[in-house]
Amino acid sequence: MLNNKEWFTEFYPNFGTGFGLQIKSKLHEEKSPFQTIAIYETTHFGNLMTIDSIIMLSSRDNFMYHEMMSHPILFTHPNPKNIVIIGGGDCGTLKEVLKHPVDSVTQIDIDERVTRLSEIYFPELCTANHDKRASLLFQDGIRWMIEAPTNSVDVIIVDSTDPIGPAEGLFNQAFYSQCHRVLRDNGILVQQSESPILHQAITRDMRNAMQKAAFSEVLTITYPQPVYPSGWHSATLAGKKAPLKTFRRDDALLKSLQTQYYHFDLHQGLLTEPAFLQRAFS
Repeated sequence: MLNNKEWFTEFYPNFGTGFGLQIKSKLHEEKSPFQTIAIYETTHFGNLMTIDSIIMLSSRDNFMYHEMMSHPILFTHPNPKNIVIIGGGDCGTLKEVLKHPVDSVTQIDIDERVTRLSEIYFPELCTANHDKRASLLFQDGIRWMIEAPTNSVDVIIVDSTDPIGPAEGLFNQAFYSQCHRVLRDNGILVQQSESPILHQAITRDMRNAMQKAAFSEVLTITYPQPVYPSGWHSATLAGKKAPLKTFRRDDALLKSLQTQYYHFDLHQGLLTEPAFLQRAFS
């Protein structure tokens, strides 16, 4: 919420905390058919996007999220060629995925306005939108997954908002079962899985639902994300039949990615969950 003329603050009343950014001005606000999207110029974090008064991304720190939603899973898969992104309307994950030698990336986001506003206010995230390997679809990702052919995709990236509103249906066994069907045998799913400090119950329920959907292995990785609740975020991978604790060390490819956060030694450390999460997920 905009609590005065100089600060945007998102409060987390269930946890007695919050996060605020000092702003210079509100650049844009509109109500799409699905949600209210606002763009602010901040004093220290560049531009800020919020959806329904919830922080989505800032110019300054989005690289952590987008790199961690794309590179760990793509280096874990032995040969990723056909990629699907559910959500991801700001196109930052799409940009990172297309740095890899993939054949095709299909991005499905229900709200086209998120992408069009990102092209205006976060153009650095949208530089790959017209890559010939990319297809941007604006429709219901759940319906798309139901209608997708069986055994047709190598990697599914669920780059969603929180499990409320349009994204609520992306966090349950029925959706994961469709993902399992659409993935090839060595396919992998990854989904953003909230704060490891504040939202362990959400992450635990996700992991349980993935396992009930017949995924053979799940792994939750964590990373810093200053603008998200607690400043610490996570993503959960689920392998159809593929192991999740091995990955390809392609040094030439990594150098070409020019990452700001991800690298192979970091990836090695991600393979062991913190002790408190091991206890929480057991």
